[in-house]
Amino acid sequence: MATTVSDRPGYGQLLRTPGAWTFLLPGFAARQPFAMLTISIVLLVQHTTGSYGSAGAVAAVSGVSMALFAPQSGRLADRFGQRAVLLPGVLVHAASVAVLTTLALAHAPLWALFLAAVPTGASIPQIGPMVRARWAARLGAAPGRPASPLMATAAAFESVTDEFTFVVGPVIATALCTGVHPAGGLVAEGALTLVGGLVFAARRSTQPAVRGASTAAAPHRSALTVPGVRVLAVTFLGIGSVFGGMQVSLTAFSEEIGRPGVNGLLYGVFAAGNMLAGIACGAIAWKSSPRRRLIIGYIALTVTASGLWAMHSVVLLAGLGLLVGLCIAPALISGYTLVDALVPPSARTEAFTWLTGAVALGQAAAVTVAGQLADAKGASTGFLVPLAGTVLALATLLTLRSRLVPRSEGRTVARGIGHRGPVTVD
Repeated sequence: MATTVSDRPGYGQLLRTPGAWTFLLPGFAARQPFAMLTISIVLLVQHTTGSYGSAGAVAAVSGVSMALFAPQSGRLADRFGQRAVLLPGVLVHAASVAVLTTLALAHAPLWALFLAAVPTGASIPQIGPMVRARWAARLGAAPGRPASPLMATAAAFESVTDEFTFVVGPVIATALCTGVHPAGGLVAEGALTLVGGLVFAARRSTQPAVRGASTAAAPHRSALTVPGVRVLAVTFLGIGSVFGGMQVSLTAFSEEIGRPGVNGLLYGVFAAGNMLAGIACGAIAWKSSPRRRLIIGYIALTVTASGLWAMHSVVLLAGLGLLVGLCIAPALISGYTLVDALVPPSARTEAFTWLTGAVALGQAAAVTVAGQLADAKGASTGFLVPLAGTVLALATLLTLRSRLVPRSEGRTVARGIGHRGPVTVD
């Protein structure tokens, strides 16, 4: 249930937060490659090997590596600062992308591509979680300070930004790979990561405070020890399966109908639905709890994903893809909003990277399975992967939803734009 309130704080007030633009602009450029990497690998490796299965497997290796290393990167950023993690990370990533590109163009054996994909994925800079941590440092709850109502607006704004990158990124990567050179997407991805990451790291004044020497000796509990974070991670695996399954299956579908250029358009429509829903979520003053919105959004996502496999025309697939995209943003925003209530400030970046890593892991599994299915049975069977992933994640969410309630009784968190109150159990 939601109502709108004319005087609630919205995007305009959020963007007037002191120092916001100094990390938003470089952060936008630096997070763009995250949306380009998987599709760029798939298009390049499929071009050099002729197999979607091989292409999906290489992309999956990079995704698994990111999922495993991203939380460690977030933990190090919480402890030593984002700059200390970003500077070596972007350099390693740019070098790894160059190696992977060279090996693929040289028709190196598959095992060599797998080896190169490991550091490529492991070194992906976690710009999105770092930006969210910067918002949380300014707007989230802290000792002696309640969370600002703008925290929910920030969560919606970040989802919109993420989805805008997933509108632009795959389209750019596809255009470069199909219209310029098969390696064009990866080259652009590496360059954007390097330049954007270095500029973002230079904005030291806006990064969250580190857990200095006074807390370094104290034992640090991982954000994953919080039961609610584990439930959200499983939930985000299903969202990742939608992203990965859609990328590979839409690519295969476009090739099947002899119109490879339409792939970027179809994926862009899907991501545009996500972005529009994110804008709407930020423009609504929600009265229902984030947990209830997460469940409702996930049910809708599962229902819409169930029909993808039956779509055999560009128009129908674009229409249903738009609906699927519209259902993703509410789930993502609700999940990220819950994190602020579930974990302490010292573990926020790590918690955000667990969720981002879960998306990457789900995406990695999806591109592998969807690639194999597309090779063996055709593009339509690849669309069964998003359905399977969302069904399994929804079952977990419904079973363990009680763990998404903060342990601290009476703590208040942002429930929507312009509204505050205790987290409700529903």
